[in-house]
Amino acid sequence: MNTSTTTRHWVARAVVGLILGCGGVGFAADQQAAAPNEGGKAMTLQVSSTAFQPGAYIPKKHTGEGEDVSPALKWTDVPQGTKSLAVICDDPDAPVGTWVHWVAWGIPATARDLPEAVPPQKQLDNGIKQGTNDFRKIGYGGPMPPRGSDHRYFFKVYALDSGLDLSPGAAKKDLVNAMKGHVLAEGELMGRYKR
Repeated sequence: MNTSTTTRHWVARAVVGLILGCGGVGFAADQQAAAPNEGGKAMTLQVSSTAFQPGAYIPKKHTGEGEDVSPALKWTDVPQGTKSLAVICDDPDAPVGTWVHWVAWGIPATARDLPEAVPPQKQLDNGIKQGTNDFRKIGYGGPMPPRGSDHRYFFKVYALDSGLDLSPGAAKKDLVNAMKGHVLAEGELMGRYKR
């Protein structure tokens, strides 16, 4: 490969990286850490909510200014071989860096939704486990950005090829590490909030 070809190769890779990182995906770092099995490409889940449309503002009810309850989430296109699902919600626009609002895992593979107002408990009756958010609380903590700031909130759902041996109360970094090599499919829903 000559110098010109090598340069074009690296420029092309950089452009693809920028497209993937900035194309509205919103969780490139999580994707890298939770890479799919053996170099495969994860499939896409379709994630939605009855509370808000993609890119729309999240109702006050689901924020720190309201009732602070999690919005209902739904997903489709879960692939065969899925053994469990996980959810991460975070805000990449926070002034201190990405702010984690919710981590949950152990969601049954047959589940296609989470209801509104998931209780803030380490483990639910159906086996779902929840971790510690950046408010240092268990479960969901809704948007509460600085006044005047318009932030994006990414609700990410992962289909996994195994259950996770992770204790309730774990942090996002622990969940991401546990998901490494187990992601079969992933998808997200982005909502906004401004105070």
